[in-house]
Amino acid sequence: MQDSKTLEYLREKAAALPLSPGVYIMENESGKVIYVGKSRALKNRVSSYFHGSHNVKTERMASSVRDFRFIVCDTEMEALALENSLIKQYTPKYNVKLKDAKSYPYIKIDIGSEWPRITMDRKRSDPKSLYFGPYSSTAVVYDIISQLERTLKIPSCKRKFPVDIGKERPCLYYQLGRCVGVCRGDVDSEEYREIIRNAANILKGGTREVISSMKRQMEEAAADMEFEKAARLRDSIASIRKLNETQKAVGAPDTECDVIGISTKRFGEDEVVFRDAASVFYVRSGYIADSEQFLFGADEIIREEGSPTEESPMVEFISSLYQSREYIPDEILLSFELAEADTELLGAYLADRAGHRVTVKTPKRGLAKELCDMAVADAARHSENIAKREDRAEKTLVQLASLLNLEVLPQRIEAYDVSNLGDEHITCGMVVAVNGKMKKSEYRSFMMKGVSAQDDYASMAEALLRRLKHIGVEGDSMRDAPDLILLDGGAEHVGAMMKLPEISGSGIPVFGMVKDEHHKTRTLVGEEGEIDLSRSQEVFRLIYEIQEEVHRFSVRHMTDAKRKTLKRSSLEKIKGIGPGKAKTLLGHFRSIAAIKKATQEELRSVPGISGRDALNIYEYFRKEQKGKDTE
Repeated sequence: MQDSKTLEYLREKAAALPLSPGVYIMENESGKVIYVGKSRALKNRVSSYFHGSHNVKTERMASSVRDFRFIVCDTEMEALALENSLIKQYTPKYNVKLKDAKSYPYIKIDIGSEWPRITMDRKRSDPKSLYFGPYSSTAVVYDIISQLERTLKIPSCKRKFPVDIGKERPCLYYQLGRCVGVCRGDVDSEEYREIIRNAANILKGGTREVISSMKRQMEEAAADMEFEKAARLRDSIASIRKLNETQKAVGAPDTECDVIGISTKRFGEDEVVFRDAASVFYVRSGYIADSEQFLFGADEIIREEGSPTEESPMVEFISSLYQSREYIPDEILLSFELAEADTELLGAYLADRAGHRVTVKTPKRGLAKELCDMAVADAARHSENIAKREDRAEKTLVQLASLLNLEVLPQRIEAYDVSNLGDEHITCGMVVAVNGKMKKSEYRSFMMKGVSAQDDYASMAEALLRRLKHIGVEGDSMRDAPDLILLDGGAEHVGAMMKLPEISGSGIPVFGMVKDEHHKTRTLVGEEGEIDLSRSQEVFRLIYEIQEEVHRFSVRHMTDAKRKTLKRSSLEKIKGIGPGKAKTLLGHFRSIAAIKKATQEELRSVPGISGRDALNIYEYFRKEQKGKDTE
């Protein structure tokens, strides 16, 4: 909470703001940005945070504010765009944090090539290709691609066309009738491109148009006595219709919209909000083509109580959602009310991005209202499922804390394992479990710097000491201290680590994960002896998962290091190429295979590689290939 002097300062500063559109940037006592918002009238909006009552999340944010900045904009749409940009820049604690657009997968069709293929891509970097999405996951993308390949009989093999046409026998997919047989020369490039155009139209939601077009082509092929082509088209039409039958129809064939439903769970006598969840349905050609669910954190402000005329953080959520999407339909359906001005602003903002009119509305009856209710129910189910998992995880952690006599709940567990090949590539892997769930973004791998020979105790000690130095360092990605450290080893490992004053003095409990003769998790061991895990099956499963994961992670990084060394050493056999140049070449081309295929010009373009080096590399691999050809 602010003291009275700070609160008065904030109120006076807010009262002096203009009644203009703009963006406000809230800062805490350390000057860190904790919330970014936009307003059509800065003075009114910012002043409201320091007067009256708010919901729990907004109250928590407002009470943490010690100062704020603001930027005046010419229009509210400009303010909305700037708000989104600043949220990306600062990632404030109280703003909704959606998945970065870079991590969303797209379906890509390289329409610029003579024989286009349908693939998954995470970057929209090729101007000659068509992109569809983004989609909620790679699983959804690969499923859609697989359905298109089966339905339209598109080749799914790795052969390159037209180079591989007629070179080899057709694969099993052709024998099963799941491929048009491009490799046999059964279709020319124009017919193949028409198939790909149909795939693109289906992805755009134009299934009916595709079927109509294919019917015309089938009739024309039959009239020209091209019966094989007509049969292929007939089968594809049947497959598309069958595909539609397997999907759940939620509207007429021309229904195309996005549906956003919000579910809020509450507890306590005062109806305190504790969890918000959203579900988004992407309806194309009357079917739910994809969906996404979002669970908002305890501090993320997604909705505020009060009059529907107040500006809503939902505008921020929806505009952020569509920043990363390539396609925006004509209609967005909401399960909740927005102020009329916010609805108009969103419509104008999305229309500007989409290049066509976009209507944002909250339906009151009919099919549209049913779709919104479905989305709300889906969001509620998602929230409840997450809550159940979290409840089970918390009970498991309570049991673990009881077994180990810990003073605090081990919400952050770090596990360590050393891997090596003799005295080489000694690596210690660190995996992290937060609230009982593995958090891969916080895994780390330590390559030994002070240990030159195989010594697990020394290697583990070096890794732990290097790790502890990061704790509490502001801005450090490893600043959070673990509540529990687990070592892949027995009592000797634990004893050796606890002899180090930096570890024993840290107050962090350290236990070893002991394996049985079958190399499976058996028990935990501490300074006072072994702890039987058989009393709790849930605790055993958690420890088993952590032990298997840290072993997998450390071995993988050790083998990766070995593989890189082997690659470099193979390049170092070439005259004039030492470790530095070998590393530069691999960094540029990414693989030995790419270096082998490179021309002298491409090799010479690499910084630090001379013309003589390029010639030596080029000739070395040509001689190597010639030797293989004569064997």
